[in-house]
Amino acid sequence: MNSPESKPLPSVAVIVFNRFSPFHISVPSIVFGRDTLNETFFDLKFVAGEPGPILSDIGMEIHPNGQLDTLEHCDIIIVPYWRAIDERPNQQLIDALRYASERGALVVGLCLGGYVLAYAGLLAGKRAATHWELEQDFHQRFPEVSLDSNALYVEDNGVITSAGTAAGIDCCLYIFRKFYSSTVANRVARRMVVPPYRDGGQAQFIDQPIPVTTSDSRINELMDTIRRNINHKYSLDELADSVMMTRRTFTRKFNKATGMSFGEWLTAERLNLAQDLLESTDLSIDQIVTKTGFSSVLTFRDKFKERYEVTPNRWRKTFHQKPAPQNS
Repeated sequence: MNSPESKPLPSVAVIVFNRFSPFHISVPSIVFGRDTLNETFFDLKFVAGEPGPILSDIGMEIHPNGQLDTLEHCDIIIVPYWRAIDERPNQQLIDALRYASERGALVVGLCLGGYVLAYAGLLAGKRAATHWELEQDFHQRFPEVSLDSNALYVEDNGVITSAGTAAGIDCCLYIFRKFYSSTVANRVARRMVVPPYRDGGQAQFIDQPIPVTTSDSRINELMDTIRRNINHKYSLDELADSVMMTRRTFTRKFNKATGMSFGEWLTAERLNLAQDLLESTDLSIDQIVTKTGFSSVLTFRDKFKERYEVTPNRWRKTFHQKPAPQNS
């Protein structure tokens, strides 16, 4: 473990560009700056990633205290954002990042900053993370990168990437722990009023599209009926009879209409309702299992964790809607 008294402070360079995002550069500033704990654990600098004025996307201006040659001596280099996924960064920056990585610096891409590292070739053959909405685009542009679409952040051989927005906080706290200890990093997290470590991954936040209606009116009516009676047990034979189809025809038409098997659709609907009940009610897990129609608490927990990478109780702790305080 490093100590700010016994060893030189690890140096952190946050690279900024024109049209920067204030939130994304504030995250490393808060985590690695001295104001959070009133102690200095890192030597933090803001480095201009390109010449000219550095203005934010909302008109704020930053005056960097370092240029690209500063990166030659930094222990940690963070690219906190990037303004356009289809824009290749300037060659001077790419060369500086490659050199820094080759000499052993920890190179970090937060959110869209991962695109900068990918354009620089630093992610080739490595695992990486990015925002779940950009997974397809990232894969098409950089097929040599192995994306972990659920991870909040990934480290692979001296390069770290994180998912979108708030995942940058998780990533920066992880880096803090690498250089100091969980105890100190947890103090930073408590001061920021954020969890020191979040269970699960992006699956908690990805929209899970479930067909609401289809082009088949009989399937639509059946889906509506099942939603109103989601806790009932269903068999394919009974469902097929109810819409006057053979089981084989029903299975084929349901899959064609929804893109899912009936079992997959029913489980997704039940999980969707369970999410809502966990967030908006104080019902026990047993009561939620009864209302959603899962066969047992164990089955419900297994299906929930398989889909969202967290337990139902953890989901409730994260997303439960607390009642608004009443004015006296």
